[in-house]
Amino acid sequence: MPLEHLPATTDVDAVVAALERDGAVIVDDVLDRSTCDRLDDELAPSLATTPGGPDDFSGRNTRRFGALIARSATCRDLVMHPLALSTAAAWLAHATNFQLHLTQVIAIGPDSPAQPVHRDQWAFDFFPFPAGYEVQCNSIWALTDFTEANGATRVVIGSHRRPDGLSFTNDDTEPAEMRRGSVLLYSGSVYHGGGANTTDETRIGLNITYNLAWLRQEENQYLAVPQDLAATLPIDLLRLMGYDRGAYALGYIDDLRDPIEAIRPDLADSTAVGFGVTDGLAERAAGLSG
Repeated sequence: MPLEHLPATTDVDAVVAALERDGAVIVDDVLDRSTCDRLDDELAPSLATTPGGPDDFSGRNTRRFGALIARSATCRDLVMHPLALSTAAAWLAHATNFQLHLTQVIAIGPDSPAQPVHRDQWAFDFFPFPAGYEVQCNSIWALTDFTEANGATRVVIGSHRRPDGLSFTNDDTEPAEMRRGSVLLYSGSVYHGGGANTTDETRIGLNITYNLAWLRQEENQYLAVPQDLAATLPIDLLRLMGYDRGAYALGYIDDLRDPIEAIRPDLADSTAVGFGVTDGLAERAAGLSG
């Protein structure tokens, strides 16, 4: 059974329904050609100087690089894309708030073998999260067409409901074939991996993921984005990057100051806290302590 494709006009309820059923879904033609072209231009210098990976999992003929907020103005818009943010907010609504987990270009070169099938949430030291407790909402934006032959991401459909620590082969997966400008949205718990590239072209995807704000980010945004640049960024993007409290009381500075003050001292009186923040924190805390 292939992955479901939804139109760019779809609403978040349809996306979440597909995620709940299959663990992954493709939304077609979200980005127009000019946006994709700008991304290509902004990312080309970094792609040209990035070597292949150090091991078989990363892909020895696969080039990966992050710090996309610092490297690409258009990537900043993509991080804040309404479809991605609304999907993450709905998928991770069981927690107080969420944050940006990583930004990464993944360019699978010719004659690359398939990546081992895995769960992205294994990055959290292989912690066995309770079944059904989702900790990530992920996206891969296609900057080239994704085909089965050129290494389209492969997904074990419905595997987000399967036990942890399983092993799968290529025969258990379906390719996330999609046109340039489309996006694959998937859970951190679904088993998947980069496909084998048997062509003479490079498959390029842009991986942007979000996670619960009480977990550590895979990419350290405070160091990946220079502070002088961070000071110029929109407040909502800064908070999503992690310049915010996580959950009820995580990540404050010294005397309970809002961490955004480290970048924007003029926001010392700001009361905004977190993306997807749940109302009634005081009531929840009182219930736990009672």
